[in-house]
Amino acid sequence: MKEKYFRYSLVALIIFLGWLVISGLWSFVNGLLGAFTLYVLVRGQMICLTEKRKMKNVMAAILILLEVFACVLVPIYFLAWLLIGRIQDINVDVSQLLATVQHFIALVQEKTGYDVLSISNIETATGYATKALHFIIGQISGLVITTVVMIFLLYFMLISRKAMEGYVYSLLPFNENNKYMVMGEIHNMVRSNAIGIPLLAIVQGAIAIMGYWAAGVPSPFLFGVITAFATIVPLIGTGLVWFPLVVYLALTGNWVAAVGLALYCAVILINVDNVIRFILQKKLADTHPLITVFGVILGLHLFGFWGVIFGPLLMSMFFLLVNIFRKEYLDGKK
Repeated sequence: MKEKYFRYSLVALIIFLGWLVISGLWSFVNGLLGAFTLYVLVRGQMICLTEKRKMKNVMAAILILLEVFACVLVPIYFLAWLLIGRIQDINVDVSQLLATVQHFIALVQEKTGYDVLSISNIETATGYATKALHFIIGQISGLVITTVVMIFLLYFMLISRKAMEGYVYSLLPFNENNKYMVMGEIHNMVRSNAIGIPLLAIVQGAIAIMGYWAAGVPSPFLFGVITAFATIVPLIGTGLVWFPLVVYLALTGNWVAAVGLALYCAVILINVDNVIRFILQKKLADTHPLITVFGVILGLHLFGFWGVIFGPLLMSMFFLLVNIFRKEYLDGKK
């Protein structure tokens, strides 16, 4: 009884302190997930530099961090700076657009009797705009903090690679075969999403840019880049960008371009998205499409941006653990 008391008390203390640590540091979870993703991608390089090239851990970690800066962080921040500059340079005929919008609002009120510009609607729209502005500011400041935490954690993951992996491996509550399966699944899922999602975004953005340019959309490159980022949104995806552009072209009286862009995006852009996404997932990790779709929905809700990688991982791990439980404890019992 005394031994059981000590054991259960220790488990309770671990759970309680773990909950305190996780809840207190949850704001840094994106940095942890980012560091883990990068660690999976550069782990092979770390092994090559330290074991084959006989380089010291610290020097090898610094070289890899420089690579991460050059190949990942610098392009992202450069792209953000470029987008801000492009947004400032946009020149839209505001008077014509406002006249078209006013005509559309008057037409809606005439046909349906619904007052789009009522006080309640304006207050609602203002509230949403304020929330959107606060969200954007919070995301920008959070991106800087996430980057610092991510680089900091990645450095210590690299220099403590063997000790960290051995410790985690020893804690897994499985036999050797199942441990190998779980670690392999984690590696494959993280790697496939970390490579496949940016590749899909690049292809989607390039296809969208061609369609926007042909339809005469202002700043097609800018909206193409935004479309690339929109690919991470499940179910709706690129429609968040191209559908408002179709409406914009229609409101400005360019009906031919609006219909053409709608057909181009509905027939080509959406289908290319589905085909490439499923091919990449099948090629890199042999993941069922439903796990990818619902995993992204779950991940975005739990983790934000990094949920596009770790949401499908959670779904895949759930089914893997259920399968392990079935083989270990159900199939063997009659």
